[in-house]
Amino acid sequence: MFKKIILTALILAICLFQTGIASAISGQSVRIKDITHIKGVRENQVVGYGLVVGLQNTGDNSRHTQMTNQLLLQNLGTVIDQSNYIQKGASAAVIVTATIPPFAKNGDKVDVVVSAMADAKSLEGGVLVQTQLRAPNGEIVAVAQGPLSVGGASAKAAGSSSRTAITTTGRIPGGAIVERDIISAIGDENSLTLILDQADYTMAAQIANIISRNVSDAIALDGGSIKVSIPQRYLTDRIAFISILENIRVSAPQERAKVIINERTGTVVIGADARLMPAAVAHGGITVTIQAYNDVSQPAPFSPQGQTVGVTNAQIDIEKKEGSLVEMKANSTLGELVNALNSIGVTPTDLIAILQALRMSGSLQAELQII
Repeated sequence: MFKKIILTALILAICLFQTGIASAISGQSVRIKDITHIKGVRENQVVGYGLVVGLQNTGDNSRHTQMTNQLLLQNLGTVIDQSNYIQKGASAAVIVTATIPPFAKNGDKVDVVVSAMADAKSLEGGVLVQTQLRAPNGEIVAVAQGPLSVGGASAKAAGSSSRTAITTTGRIPGGAIVERDIISAIGDENSLTLILDQADYTMAAQIANIISRNVSDAIALDGGSIKVSIPQRYLTDRIAFISILENIRVSAPQERAKVIINERTGTVVIGADARLMPAAVAHGGITVTIQAYNDVSQPAPFSPQGQTVGVTNAQIDIEKKEGSLVEMKANSTLGELVNALNSIGVTPTDLIAILQALRMSGSLQAELQII
């Protein structure tokens, strides 16, 4: 029953996807801003090394963390002769990461992610001490500090442990303050380049054509970028020109036929345009079960030389399922394949193996992506 529910849900997803594609073909449109971004306008990643303090014996036991604590206290004016005077477990060395958005200004706040470096058990209840966040060129871009939000709990006692989430990583919402303005160049002297979020030759040509007809000269440089000339009157007011561009509507893009597989979870997502060439699919399997059990061999009563010994025995069962054969005609949809496979009782794991085999044989006319 569980297998049939999963495969039935998969068929429903295919039908919904087909409905969405049909509505796109019938005239559905999207804004240029929803499928493109401007070249040069990008986020910036920053990273820093810091300390989380205030932990209840869940910090790390690293010698390096003790030395960092000593340097921190010395910078604050406190004299400590040896780093091992500092109690272990109350602090943890961490890596702090953040993403600075484009056009961020001095004083803006961004979220940070804090992750333990050594053998800390949990960062729950900890506070990040002021940490400098640097860009790849070494320049200090932001400074982070504040109490962590771990979003879970963990406990350990008498050799047993339990947790509700990963507690060695936490977040500080708005925990970093940007220290300098982020300058992003918008195009060159008289043009800018739109970058498609997903490269598509047809969509690039369509966008260039619509912009040329309605706003300004534009040309598709390749399947992922369109160069747009900035009219003379907008050279000193590029934001107004970009506002006009990003609100132009174009026909919704039609994605390539794809089949997405997640082998870890057994999830399969099938695009509506995926087709099959003639194929025959055989399904069957063998299940081998091995069970071990312990027994005791005892000598006969009053035996002068016998000894009691433990014996391990094994029981092996082999179950062979009957094979099934499904024949698919040319231009069959994957929805029809799923219906056919559902009738012979395949599991999602079997479906993944069958789709991979169909792709290798050349029958599956779609891009197969495994994530």
